[in-house]
Amino acid sequence: MEKLKVIELFAGVGGFRLSLEKTGFYEIVWSNQWEPGTKTQHASMVYEARFGSKNHSNQDIAEVPTSDIPDADILVGGFPCQDYSVATTLQSSKGLIGKKGVLWWSIHRILSEKKNKPKYLFFENVDRLLKSPSLQRGRDFAIMLKSLENMGYAVEWRIINAADYGMPQRRRRVFFLGYHKSSSIFKSLKNVDKSEWLYQTGTMAQAFPIEKPSQPINSFVLDGDLISISNNFNKGEKLSPFQNTGVFINGKVFTIKTIPNYTGKRIFLGDVLQNGDVTEDFFISQQDFPKWEYLKGAKKEVRTAKNGFTYNYSEGGMVFPDSLDNASRTIITGEGGKSPSRFKHVIHTQKGLRRLTPVELERLNMFPDNHTKLEGISDTKRAFFMGNALVIGVVGNIAESLRNKINHSH
Repeated sequence: MEKLKVIELFAGVGGFRLSLEKTGFYEIVWSNQWEPGTKTQHASMVYEARFGSKNHSNQDIAEVPTSDIPDADILVGGFPCQDYSVATTLQSSKGLIGKKGVLWWSIHRILSEKKNKPKYLFFENVDRLLKSPSLQRGRDFAIMLKSLENMGYAVEWRIINAADYGMPQRRRRVFFLGYHKSSSIFKSLKNVDKSEWLYQTGTMAQAFPIEKPSQPINSFVLDGDLISISNNFNKGEKLSPFQNTGVFINGKVFTIKTIPNYTGKRIFLGDVLQNGDVTEDFFISQQDFPKWEYLKGAKKEVRTAKNGFTYNYSEGGMVFPDSLDNASRTIITGEGGKSPSRFKHVIHTQKGLRRLTPVELERLNMFPDNHTKLEGISDTKRAFFMGNALVIGVVGNIAESLRNKINHSH
């Protein structure tokens, strides 16, 4: 079978590409990475160093004409979580656009302008997408589902915490797949019992098995156009109607809360450590120790704001140092650098307490060692990349499952 052609948007340092190419069934035919507000395009430099600059675009995707992007079977990307509300333009019938600079609308534009639309979509985002914004919980996701339906797609989603399936990091993300109505998967999904798809036979259920839930699936119709959804969806409700698992097809949402079912091997933070090759600057000095301890500890104190207003502040303690016999906490973009911080990982070793190295952070996302190592890229920057990256094992499992689905449905 020939390889499926892939367009990779918001490529970062190439997490999607690593996972997809590792399966041997996917070929990236065009990629784009652009970091706004920075002169040196560090992530794009790493991407090109690893995969070559051929068919790689390092310009703002909002400025790239759709005609410059080749046709492909699949469009993938982890786009940033922004405000997806809809704005109307002047009386034109096509005058439906989101806010400028909101990257979801660049995806929307590319899909709507392509004559040969990709048959499949594969996106990743933070899990709060399903319940944002706070005054209209679930509105952003509803806008996305509806706009994809308008372009001919059904959508399947699942929130996955990588550690629930034995991977080394507790990182919760929502992954969603789009199936174009011209694809055989769309037809299977349309005809199958939706609960069977969500629990057993669907792409996500095959990639990441779940326990059979005891309660029935919730379903509701997502009606109205994008404007009315943007203005009115779920107003005044406390909870989002979207659970961690679901599908949306032909105007109807089917969704349920599911529990992972995994009994295999687990990789812990202690399993990814570099033994003996760690330089002094990763170790915490005696004089900084009290500051780390304070930031990591529980607090109940009175604080004063800049305007002189005083308030009571409290927060719980963090595990300090981090436990080695569990998956690690989520890596954040501020993981690098020496300054004491509540959120950076600190581990206990024979030589003393230290921060994690760039290689260890890469391993927590299941990247190859030194994937981000490049002349002119600091350790702090490498940590930043990993705070933005995904656990590539998750993408790999979904990619394998998608390919099996495509093969079987032909």
